[in-house]
Amino acid sequence: MILDAAGLVLGLGLLLGGGHFLVSGASALARTLGISPLTIGLTVVAFGTSAPELTTNLTAAWSGSGELAFGNIMGSNLANIGLILAATALIRPFEVKRQIVTREIPMMLLATAAALVLALDELLSGQPNAYGRADGLILLLIFSVFVYYTWNEVQRERTAGPESRPARAEQRRSRKKSLLWVGLGLVGLVIGAEITVASSVSLAAGFGISEAVIGLTLVAVGTSLPELATSLVALARRQTEVAIGNVVGSNILNLLLVGGLTATTIPIPIPPDGIYDLLAVGLLSLLLLLFSLDRRGALIRAEAGVLLVLYLAYIGMRTIGG
Repeated sequence: MILDAAGLVLGLGLLLGGGHFLVSGASALARTLGISPLTIGLTVVAFGTSAPELTTNLTAAWSGSGELAFGNIMGSNLANIGLILAATALIRPFEVKRQIVTREIPMMLLATAAALVLALDELLSGQPNAYGRADGLILLLIFSVFVYYTWNEVQRERTAGPESRPARAEQRRSRKKSLLWVGLGLVGLVIGAEITVASSVSLAAGFGISEAVIGLTLVAVGTSLPELATSLVALARRQTEVAIGNVVGSNILNLLLVGGLTATTIPIPIPPDGIYDLLAVGLLSLLLLLFSLDRRGALIRAEAGVLLVLYLAYIGMRTIGG
């Protein structure tokens, strides 16, 4: 038991360290291309901070721990909105850009709705609820739409502001260093995922807690630590576009890319209470949209408090019930 706990701490530490190196390197690469902070948050940073979820889920799926993989996706998305974004706004309320309100948050809601419908196998066909390979391909198809629109935005920004790019020699030096950080980050993520999954499954069996709850809480929060670190750093630097872009982008990637790739690799069984997890993710996403649509156009402390209380209440209920 002690060795399992130590292994979990080590695995999460490697995930956090790997995510930090990957995000730092990827962000530096993006800056040399003249991309805005919001787009960096939605793309490069979101990809980097979702890498722990992807590596953990693929490892869990191949290890036969499908419920852990499902719980990790849902738990990470819940934590991103109800814990990370809420904590960031509690420290300092921030403006929500119009692009996020009109495109990215609706895309996040669409991804959640698609994941919910695809999970209703028992209701629609009488089969056990699970994400099969066909479901994974549908999620990846929706993800390709998100990539298409985001790529067009990147191209528009690069065309609009070429004069702000660094000199070519500086670009080459920066890219070499950034690529080294990306490589170190990937190594840390892969090794950390292996250790985290193995230790989590052992702990779940030892305490009599279901893998879905372990994935929904401990592993999900652990793999969301890169998002938390990124958001806090962005807040300190007053780059709030990176913070909310990172959270919304990560949630889209978790549902569509991480879920899609995992399901197409090995089908993911959905635990008995998994539908409630999807509904909880949808509720927090909808509240975030409604809060962002008010006249202030910002996420204030009172609204952040609502998100945090709902998150803690749901996680507490699921932990006690699991």
